[in-house]
Amino acid sequence: MIFLDTSVLIATAQVSHARHAPSRELWNQCVRHSTAISTHTMAEVYNTLTAMPPALRLAPRDAVLAVETFLQRLTPITLTADEYMETLRRTANLGRSGGMIYDALLLACARKVQAERIYTWNVKHFQTVAPDLADRIMTP
Repeated sequence: MIFLDTSVLIATAQVSHARHAPSRELWNQCVRHSTAISTHTMAEVYNTLTAMPPALRLAPRDAVLAVETFLQRLTPITLTADEYMETLRRTANLGRSGGMIYDALLLACARKVQAERIYTWNVKHFQTVAPDLADRIMTP
């Protein structure tokens, strides 16, 4: 199983994105039964695509269509309340605070599906909140 971060999906969706080509190449290899995302990523993709600068911004309905298109090839992973609490504790024990919890929650989903590879454009942040997964975290 591979796991995709929001940053990879945004780069895939935006043809003018500096990291579009490698993200798109990875996307072209994705199949639903072996590629996962966090359910929270769906909201992050929607938020990012509808909040970009005007020249790149998608209308809300188009952003929903983009998320639906992504979901045709992705398995969304959710966390239980207990898994959320475990992630909060793990993050606190690492001394991490603030917005890093969101990366930690995404990585908890990757951990839940035992992802062999975790793709992101935020490697350092991900490795900071999940040192146990550091060797699996990479760029496309």
